[in-house]
Amino acid sequence: MRIKKGFVLRELAGEKIISGEGLEQIDFNKIVTLNSSAAYIWEHISNREFDLETIVDLLLERYDIERSVALKDSRSLLDNWKSIGLVEE
Repeated sequence: MRIKKGFVLRELAGEKIISGEGLEQIDFNKIVTLNSSAAYIWEHISNREFDLETIVDLLLERYDIERSVALKDSRSLLDNWKSIGLVEE
């Protein structure tokens, strides 16, 4: 999996957001706000291949949580990002 070309993480008024830029994302009319965990993940997976386990491992490295919680949260995040067109397989 990869983040689709043309999506960038920015900080706006203290919030981390994802916006589309360039011709590839000319029809993307959303701004996606990320919480600190999602922004951390985005920063570590942008510009490289990743999978569900990559995200799970990132959460386990940063937070003191059970693997089952990290897996559930990672699946939810990826499902959301896929549904709005931020990642491609």
